Amino acid sequence: MKNIYEKYKHIIPFALYFLVYMTWFSWLEQRHIWQYQIIHLAIDDYIPFNEIFVIPYFLWFVYVPGVVLYLAFHNKDDYYRSAIFLCTGMTVFLLVSTFFPNGQRLRPIVMPRDNILTQMVASLYRTDTPTNLWPSIHVYNSLGAHIALSRSQAGKKKWVRVSSGILCVSIILATVFIKQHSVFDMLTAFVMAAAMYGIVYHYDVLIYLKQHRTARRAAKTARNEAK
Repeated sequence: MKNIYEKYKHIIPFALYFLVYMTWFSWLEQRHIWQYQIIHLAIDDYIPFNEIFVIPYFLWFVYVPGVVLYLAFHNKDDYYRSAIFLCTGMTVFLLVSTFFPNGQRLRPIVMPRDNILTQMVASLYRTDTPTNLWPSIHVYNSLGAHIALSRSQAGKKKWVRVSSGILCVSIILATVFIKQHSVFDMLTAFVMAAAMYGIVYHYDVLIYLKQHRTARRAAKTARNEAK
């Protein structure tokens, strides 16, 4: 048991953060706000509703956790980078939603068709309010998962990169085609992802954190020896 803990203890901080995130997000969804900032661009009105995209939208709930777990079990550095990438964006989203309540009015009042896919969309609408949308975590985390997987050992296989890319793009398109997000939410998520990509994968934040931790330990040792 101890060996298992030592081998996989790096997963615990992310798991704890996820619990905090879900608690915070649930509170946001349930709190009573009388006025929301409506997020809308003119282009939103020209994007048709298409229920087929509910399939990749729901696949997001398997795709992102699946990538994170794969990295956690195969490469700690890749896992830490993806965790920092995802948690930073999710925290920004929570803070924006807390202090800048936002929502949208894009959802169709009546479904244009009656089939199992529109029923799935209707079910989604009932459980997920049209608020707390900006920036789109569906888009941001999809980009983060694709970047992380593409840079991993598995990403060296072309079929993995291509499959991940197709799923990532499908999920991003799904957010606007089933009227869950405005194009503005999507574009903001792209900007955030681009900034975090530079910080996490080019600035090499892991090396900085390791150096900072080593320096703190050295300073602590020096203080103890001085005593």
